[in-house]
Order: sequence, then C-alpha cells, then structure tokens
Amino acid sequence: MLHCGIVGLPLAGKSTVFNVITRAGAEVKAYAGGKTDPNRAVVGVPDPRHDRLTEIFRPKKSTPALMEFVDLAGLSRDASKGAGLGNSFLSFAQDADALVHVVRGFDNADVPHPEMAIDPARDWRIVETELILRDLGAVENRLSRLGAKKKLLPEEERERELLGRCSAFLMEERSLREMAFTPDEERLVRGFTFLTRKPELVVLNLDESQTSEERIPQVGALEALLRERNLRSVRVYGRMEMDLGELSPEDQQEFMEDLGVREPGRERLMAEAYRLLGLLSFFTAGDDEVKAWTIHQGDNAVAAAGAIHSDLARGFIRAQVVSYDDFMAHGAQFSKCREAGVLRLEGKDYIVRDGDIIEIRFNV
Repeated sequence: MLHCGIVGLPLAGKSTVFNVITRAGAEVKAYAGGKTDPNRAVVGVPDPRHDRLTEIFRPKKSTPALMEFVDLAGLSRDASKGAGLGNSFLSFAQDADALVHVVRGFDNADVPHPEMAIDPARDWRIVETELILRDLGAVENRLSRLGAKKKLLPEEERERELLGRCSAFLMEERSLREMAFTPDEERLVRGFTFLTRKPELVVLNLDESQTSEERIPQVGALEALLRERNLRSVRVYGRMEMDLGELSPEDQQEFMEDLGVREPGRERLMAEAYRLLGLLSFFTAGDDEVKAWTIHQGDNAVAAAGAIHSDLARGFIRAQVVSYDDFMAHGAQFSKCREAGVLRLEGKDYIVRDGDIIEIRFNV
C-alpha cells in the first residue's frame, strides 16, 4: 500500500486537503495517536473500472486499491534545528513513500499567513530548505562516523565517496531527487530514507474564487519553479471541496460545473500520486471478490502474483489475462473473450498493463 505524507507550512491547508481526500465518499480508516502524532487515513483509490466490475459480478466483497495519507503537522522554519515539532515531524515524514506538499494560494484575513503574504514559490522553498537541511545533517553524521574509523572497508569507501557527492549536491540547495544514482548507489543510500529523494507532488490550495490565473498570487513564479525542478502539481479548491463531500453526487457535479471544475480535486490528486510513483492497477474478479491490486509499471506476471500472495508467485504456472477494455467490448463475459482470442495465457515474463484482469494459475 502506498503511503503519502502531507507536508507544508502551518496554515497552508494540509488538514483541509486531508479532509478532501478522506471525506468525499472514500473508504476511510482514520486514526490518531498522541499530541505530535499525525492523523492517518486509509483511502480507496477512485477507479470507475473497479466500480463497473463490481456492478457486473456483484461479489460478496469489493476491495479498491488502497492508499494511506498521513496529515503531518505544519513544518516551521528551522524545523531541522528543532523549531516547532522539529525532529518529530521529520521522523514521521521519512516513513512516507511520497510527499504531498501543500502550498497556500488563497488569502483569508481570518487566517493570516505565517509569512504575512501569499507567495507559493517562497513557501515551497522554505519547506524544501528544511528537508534539504535534514538530509544534509544525516549525511554529515554518517561521514563523521566513517571519518572516525582508522580503516574503511571497500563498501564503506564507496559509501563515503557517494555521501561526499550527496553533501556537495545538498550544499548547493538542490534536492537529491535531482541527482543521478547507479543501481549500486541506490542500494547504498536506501537506508538513509532521504526526504529530498522521495517523489513529491505539489498541491496548490485555492479558494473557490480562484478559478482564473489572475486571481492566484505569484502563480507564474511557482509554475516556473516546478518546471525547473521537474515536479508535478495539482490544484485543489480545498475548503469548497471539503464542503462538497457533504453533498449528494448529483449536487456535487452541478456545483463543480457552475465553477468550471471538471473533476474533484481528490480524484486529480490521487491520480497524480499514482503517476508520480509509476503505479498501475490490475484486477482480480469473480463472484467472491472484485479487487484492485497496485504494482509498479514494468512489473511482470510473477510480481503481480506476489502482490496477491507469495504462494502464487512461488508456484506460478501461467496468468490468464484479458484487458478491461477487451472484457467490456465482448459483453463482459470471459467465454466470449476466449472465443475472440483476447483472453489469453501468459508466462512469467509478461509485463502487466494497467487495467488487466488476471487469474493466476499456480501449484505449490
């Protein structure tokens, strides 16, 4: 299951975005811990293909793909030095697979901006700087320990050289996601859980009056910055879309059409998170259960079998596969798909495609 940590400055609207994700008809399991523990929710990924398969098979159980969102406390300036929640925040952030970085585009006199003015590009840089400083501290601590050794093993020598390059990169105020790593280097740095290596999706949080570019302060500077850093972004009308979650689907659609919003922010955000991490969904479907499974683009049939259960991967024989589109085009019947030759048997090297409906044949 994909874990996304929601980060940003105080009063950027992180909790509002969290509520947009978790209150708009989602399958939510929310829970919270102590004073500094973040709010968490496990959310079903919106997918009309899963919904349609559920209507067709009418199974005893229907399970969408799942994502966990963690609403982290606001990241203050100097958090890397212990300000605000400091290291407590950063320790929660390092557990995430990806960061959802909320920046504030709305103005509200009742909720003053901590920096006293709306400037999304500046806000992004403040948070990014704190993440860079955290990673730099981790690099320097490890280099210090390596430097205290009288003799380094060959593996440690390679690590020291790599971390020296990471340090120089971070000192230039550049995130490590912009730095190229070989597969061996990837293995060496994996245990550090560097925050600036995590995929990041930027969410521009707006109000319902900001449906045109000229109503969003400094939006051009933010977009130029994100292009330079090769970062994806999505716009969410946070407060409005949180309130929409209380309406019927019909009223939601009518309200969005009045504002010129084609798709709920929650669905745009989750779709971008999938693309960001190179994920896809395949389905298992039958009378007992219709379920969406998440794997990475490029994964083969054995990896898909392992996502279902390790025994299926261990005893893999063949995968029976039909694409969702072909299944629907042939009357949503496996027998007709077989007659047309679009239901086929694939071996372990078959690369799974988004929307495949798969049955694993195995023997253990």
